[in-house]
Amino acid sequence: QVQLVESGGGLVQAGGSLRLSCAASGSIFSSNTIAWYRQVPGKQRELVAEITRSGSTNYLDSVKGRFTISRDNTWKAVYLQMYSLKPEDTAVYYCNSRPALYSWGQGTQVTVSS
Repeated sequence: QVQLVESGGGLVQAGGSLRLSCAASGSIFSSNTIAWYRQVPGKQRELVAEITRSGSTNYLDSVKGRFTISRDNTWKAVYLQMYSLKPEDTAVYYCNSRPALYSWGQGTQVTVSS
């Protein structure tokens, strides 16, 4: 069973930056579109960014120009570089395929203070 592990979250002031990392126990990155999602308590999980097998990327409108999704050349990790963070970016961030085919990991908490 594939296990997804997210890391890199933390507490940052508005305008700051964070880089999230996603690792998987299986080789899923080379065979799926991979996405970062986020969830705030009481709200549905939303898609933040995705990267296809060919390297095309798509972003939630509210993060365009501030977030960048990428993967490493060994297909073993996917990253989300976040700049100019805003308090509304506060959430637990998860990675998974798109559509989400695998069990969700624990996520990584991102908290942006104003």
